[in-house]
Amino acid sequence: MADVEMKPVEDKKEEKTTEEEKKPVPVTPVAEIKANVALIEKAVASLEPRFTHRVLRSLTHLRKRIDNTVLRDAVNETYPNDSPSKKALLSWISDAPVDHSMDIDSTSQPSKPPQTEPVPEVEIYLRLLILHLLLTSPSTYPNALKLAHETVERMQHLNRRSMDPIAAKVWYAVERVYELSGELADARPHFLAAQRTAALRHDDETEASLINRILRSYLQYNLYDQADKLVSKTSFPSAAGNPQHARYHYYLGRIKAVQLNYTAAHTNLQQAIRRAPPAKTAPGFYQAVHKLTIVVELLMGDIPERSLFRHPVLEKALAGYFEIVKAVRNGSLSQFQNTLSKYAAAFEADKTYTLIVRLRQNVIKTGIRRLSLSYSRISLRDICVKLHLDSEEDAEYIVGKAIRDGVIEGRIVHEKGWMECGGQKSGYGPEVSDVFSRRIAYCLELHNQSVKAMRYPLNAHRKELAAAEGAREREKELAKEIQEGGDLDDEGPDLGEGF
Repeated sequence: MADVEMKPVEDKKEEKTTEEEKKPVPVTPVAEIKANVALIEKAVASLEPRFTHRVLRSLTHLRKRIDNTVLRDAVNETYPNDSPSKKALLSWISDAPVDHSMDIDSTSQPSKPPQTEPVPEVEIYLRLLILHLLLTSPSTYPNALKLAHETVERMQHLNRRSMDPIAAKVWYAVERVYELSGELADARPHFLAAQRTAALRHDDETEASLINRILRSYLQYNLYDQADKLVSKTSFPSAAGNPQHARYHYYLGRIKAVQLNYTAAHTNLQQAIRRAPPAKTAPGFYQAVHKLTIVVELLMGDIPERSLFRHPVLEKALAGYFEIVKAVRNGSLSQFQNTLSKYAAAFEADKTYTLIVRLRQNVIKTGIRRLSLSYSRISLRDICVKLHLDSEEDAEYIVGKAIRDGVIEGRIVHEKGWMECGGQKSGYGPEVSDVFSRRIAYCLELHNQSVKAMRYPLNAHRKELAAAEGAREREKELAKEIQEGGDLDDEGPDLGEGF
């Protein structure tokens, strides 16, 4: 048997070291900001907003890594020394010392400041980063409010269309400043004026952001009528991004749920879930949408799937809602009241308390339905005991309403004080066709929106037209050569002797 050649241990160690060397080094925040500045200048020079959108997509991740030192270094490496914009930006950055022990590239020397002034869009982008930094501490909220006013005045003074994508993000930061400062109502006139301006300029992204800002301001103070009027008087731009569409559908779902239009509310909330970012990217929004969706489904008479409550992002946030679902499913009014009093603070913080209170009738209807399936005849007194109702008159009223609404089949014998239950309701009828019609309409709407969301390269059809024209020209030339050259039979000797 031949000997097997074994690799020495040193070769394995060398392979491990080479693999470790191949791992990419993470980019520092200063380098990332400088790369974003280069992309913004490229977008302005080439009139391509997609580079600016690429910069804004990294904003959520970048704002968690910035501090005073990072922003100061970025401003110093972006602007020349005698720039007035540089002095204005540095005035908003404090000189607090920061620990550099966690820096990755601490040995690199800072680069020299450039000699040319960058485009104004870079200044607005850096102001946006400073705004997010000032929002991390309640002590800096007054400075953030002043910077927000100054940034808005600066944007309106410059009035550049290449600044529109960044302006949409700036308005979101302005709304956060007012909300955290407790002065969200004072920002509403600014948002309304800016929304009218954006609509006249056909700035879809900014208009969509401002409509969402105004709706949030109305719903924060429970002004549902004014929010509904705004929705009816404005048209949401279809060219806006998916995050803006998700927020808009969520706000519409809240408005429709308060107005007792649960079917429309459920449709809008499903659209919000479909258009929302992934659960780990935006867990807060993901939880808020699902909380409202669960309540709306219960009000519609449906029970949410149990797997939804096992989702890693939703498991803890939906603990109280899971208890409510169990109470509604069991038809236990006492369990529902205990759960409602236990989680009342959480429901009020989520702004779903008033909707959950409406579920009391659903709990009673579910209990009556379970009793009608279990008993062919039951006294009203027993219904009061089992459902924890106050009196037999309440039980008679609730049972009569359930019979009239078609929840159960039966009749009340008032003289003897009992309820006689009929057979089970058939699962076929016009309701089934209505359910299928709604499902088909939803699938068609999903297909249409998917087709609209598909992106195609610009002017791709011109290449196909050019290729088709070239093929036609070649066919014409070939046909002309055949006509001029005669038949192939006349050229027999040229094909070879053995042909």
